[in-house]
Amino acid sequence: MHIPDNYLSPSTCAALGAVMLPIWRRAAVKVKQELSRKKMPLLGICAAFSFLIMMFNVPLPGGTTGHAVGATLAAILLGPYAAAISVTIALVIQALFFGDGGILAIGANCFNMAFIMPFVGYYIYKFISSRLKGEKGEYVASFIGAYISLNVAAFFTALEFGIQPLLFKDAVGLPLYCPYGIEAAIPAMLIPHLLVAGVIEGVVTTAVYGYVKKTSPSAIYEDTSVKMNPIYGLITAMILFVPIGLLATGTAWGEWGTDEIKDMLGFIPKGMKDGFNFEAIMPDYSISGLPEIAGYILSAVAGVALILIIIKFATKKKHKNHVTY
Repeated sequence: MHIPDNYLSPSTCAALGAVMLPIWRRAAVKVKQELSRKKMPLLGICAAFSFLIMMFNVPLPGGTTGHAVGATLAAILLGPYAAAISVTIALVIQALFFGDGGILAIGANCFNMAFIMPFVGYYIYKFISSRLKGEKGEYVASFIGAYISLNVAAFFTALEFGIQPLLFKDAVGLPLYCPYGIEAAIPAMLIPHLLVAGVIEGVVTTAVYGYVKKTSPSAIYEDTSVKMNPIYGLITAMILFVPIGLLATGTAWGEWGTDEIKDMLGFIPKGMKDGFNFEAIMPDYSISGLPEIAGYILSAVAGVALILIIIKFATKKKHKNHVTY
C-alpha cells in the first residue's frame, strides 16, 4: 500500500500533503494535551510496531504481496490522533531511510495509513465495543475495526492510483503516471485486501491487543505506571522474526519498478521515467555487502532505534515546555 514516487502526479501529492498538514497539527496538539507522560513511551512503541509489522510481507491473490499496518491497534491503545502521529513517524522513516514509499508521496501514504486507517478503525471499534459488552466484545470490535480500516485505506489508495490516467496524459494520450484506471485499480487493490490482508490486519490487531491487555493492562487503563517489559519483549521478538517477511515473493500492486512497468506495458510513462528520483540509504531494507537476512534484521533494528530516538527527543521537548520556572 506504500505509493512510490512518480505514481501520483506532483499536484496530487501536493494536494494530499496539504490535507495532512492541519491533521498533523491537530494531532500534535491533542497528543500534548491528552497523552500522559507515563503513556508517552507507547507512542514510540506503536510507531515501532507499525514499522515492523509492515516488514512482514505476505503473499496475496494475484501474485502480489501486502502487509498489516497496525494503525487501528495504535488508535485503540492511544487514540486516533496519537495513532496518526505514530504511523506518520513510521512511514517517514520508511521513505527516507529504506525507500519504502515515495518522498513526494509521504502525504498520500500518511493520508491513507496514518489518517484514514486509525480514525476509521477507532470509531468502528468504539461503536461495536459499546454494544457488545465484555472482553469478547472488545476483541470482536478490534478485529472488525482493523479489517474495515485497512480495506477503506486500500480503497482510497486505489482511487488515487485510478484517477491518474484520467487526469494526466501526454500529448498522444498516454498516461504520465500510474497507467491503470479506476476500473483496474479498485479490484486489484480491494480483492486481495478483502480476502487476505484485511483478515491478517484484524488477527494481528486483536492478538496484540489481547497480549497487551493481559501482560500490561496499565497500557490501556490509566491506573498505574505502564509495564513496558512485556511490550519491549514483543518488539524484540518481531525484530528477530522479521526475515519471515522475505519469504513472500512478488511485488505489491502499484509498487513496481520502471523495468517491471516496461515489461507489463511495453513503455514507461513519461512522468515515471523523468520523475523525481531519491536513493535511500538502505533501499528495500538491505545493506550492501551483507546477506539479505542480516540486512533485513539490521534495517529493522535501525528503524526502531530511529523511531525511539525521535519520540524520546519529542518527549523531552514536551516535558521542558511544561516546566514552570
